[in-house]
Amino acid sequence: MQTVDGLTAYDYEDLRIGMSAEYRRVISQDDVRAFADVSGDVNPLHFDEAFAAKTIFKAPIVHGMYTAAMISTVIGTRMPGPGCIYVTQTLQFKAPVRAGDEVVARVTVKELIPEKQRVSFRTVCAVGETLVVDGDALIQVPSRARGEA
Repeated sequence: MQTVDGLTAYDYEDLRIGMSAEYRRVISQDDVRAFADVSGDVNPLHFDEAFAAKTIFKAPIVHGMYTAAMISTVIGTRMPGPGCIYVTQTLQFKAPVRAGDEVVARVTVKELIPEKQRVSFRTVCAVGETLVVDGDALIQVPSRARGEA
């Protein structure tokens, strides 16, 4: 493990099955608005109380992809960190997130694939004890053995 620009960075050789890292954040309504501004997703389900009241959620919810993006934060800044490359990501949205919720995104090493220096991660987001996003990611990880940064 090393530090790159103040961020944790693991080389492929540092990782072991079962290792995990997380990122947590209380999502504000301002965060939801900023995500909508950047993504263009201005679905009233995220902002309009009257509209959202008519849905199965009964109140506005945070964009699912905002929540899932927190997984990318863990992968890009904590484990494996700078220099890694996303190959694939699967996502299942299990429950809604609302402004004011604290979301914990966690990745856990599931499998090491040495011939390509790839790592399979279980990826989850939770609010308290409630699983809100479940998935898997395949990540290309820099290797000391191959002299990659």
